[in-house]
Amino acid sequence: MTGTRDPEATKARIFAAATAEFAAYGIAGARIDRIAREARANKQLIYAYFGNKSELFALVLEHRLIELAADIPVDAEDPGGWIDRLLDYHAAHPELARLMLWEGLEYGTSGIPREKEREAHYGRKVEAFAEAQRRGVIGSTIPARDLVFLLISLVVWPTAVPQMRRFLVGGADDDTERLRESVRTAARRLTSLPS
Repeated sequence: MTGTRDPEATKARIFAAATAEFAAYGIAGARIDRIAREARANKQLIYAYFGNKSELFALVLEHRLIELAADIPVDAEDPGGWIDRLLDYHAAHPELARLMLWEGLEYGTSGIPREKEREAHYGRKVEAFAEAQRRGVIGSTIPARDLVFLLISLVVWPTAVPQMRRFLVGGADDDTERLRESVRTAARRLTSLPS
């Protein structure tokens, strides 16, 4: 007797396997055969559900960004707390930074699949910071777009290039905590109101 088909469970396994595959090998190096084997899914089913490999990568990345946004909503009124929660998230999910790096390496600055959706995703973060600046909750010395870029960079860079973190900061637990405090301090300074 065969088991009951569960398309949502199958899609979830495919997403998990694709996340690991793309994080490890990038878009060009990823193999649908390995994703299918790891997900215990038919290769043709992957194409039917998600289209080609580039489309699957874009959907995986978008799905991970949506998860991040749901787990750690932007909080422009408490940038330090938001930074702490993002640091924790990226420490627990280093694959997201790797996916972002692969996207940048393989697509550069143009031709990113689902680009309009991604711009809207980040636009919402920028608007939250712009609104906090307009209300005088945080400083407006740095334009909101640049501010969000700088804050995200501070958070993601240690996960994206762990070798640089180890070379420059060290790899012990107290080194990690010192870096975390430095990132928080930098975020406070970037968002502080003028004296």
